Amino acid sequence: MDAGEVRHWNADVNGVSIHVAEQGPADGTAVLFLHGFPELWFSWRHQMAALASRGFRALAPDLRGYGDSSVRCAGSTSSH
Repeated sequence: MDAGEVRHWNADVNGVSIHVAEQGPADGTAVLFLHGFPELWFSWRHQMAALASRGFRALAPDLRGYGDSSVRCAGSTSSH
């Protein structure tokens, strides 16, 4: 099975735009990859392709403040 192209989209969560890279079939079992400091979703590209080619749906977000994800404005409040 071909891994297919990496799809990119943003999720707006509590005033923060989170960039997500996704590869594999939309109906595949989801596998979530989380990067550490100071990396991005791109660190998981080889693992994502390997799992996507086996029918899994690989998802790798850029955590808040990294890559194409935004940082909450300094003046905003958070419930956390």
